[in-house]
Amino acid sequence: MEFKIGEIENLPVESDSIDLIISNCVINLSSQKEQVFREAFRVAKTNGRIMISDIILLKDLPDYVKNSVEGHIACLAGAVRKEDYMNAIRNAGFTEITIDKQAPFPIELMLHDPIAEKIVRENNLTDKEIKSIADSIASISVSAKKP
Repeated sequence: MEFKIGEIENLPVESDSIDLIISNCVINLSSQKEQVFREAFRVAKTNGRIMISDIILLKDLPDYVKNSVEGHIACLAGAVRKEDYMNAIRNAGFTEITIDKQAPFPIELMLHDPIAEKIVRENNLTDKEIKSIADSIASISVSAKKP
């Protein structure tokens, strides 16, 4: 096993050299998701796989979350709609794309996280608005294969 440091959009790895790429809640931090998946495809061997866990959106977030520093720190502002995320994987060339698990964002985290609390407080959000934001976010686990 070997570890290398690099940018997720420009991996310091030879093409067609990796059997398995694992990512845990990192891709949503990149503003270049299409490039991230193109890079993963480039470095994966034929029959190589990706296994990803990430945050996606089921519906758009309000601007005050998308455009806030707190939204970025909480890993929410960089998330994209589920269909865009899945299309980015498909457009990179991966096949056998499977959603292995999808889970709603636990509203308890939003209510007890100091960063989320700041968003709630600064925007004077109602319980209904908080629930709407939480209902917009999901955790997803995806696997796919390079043909």
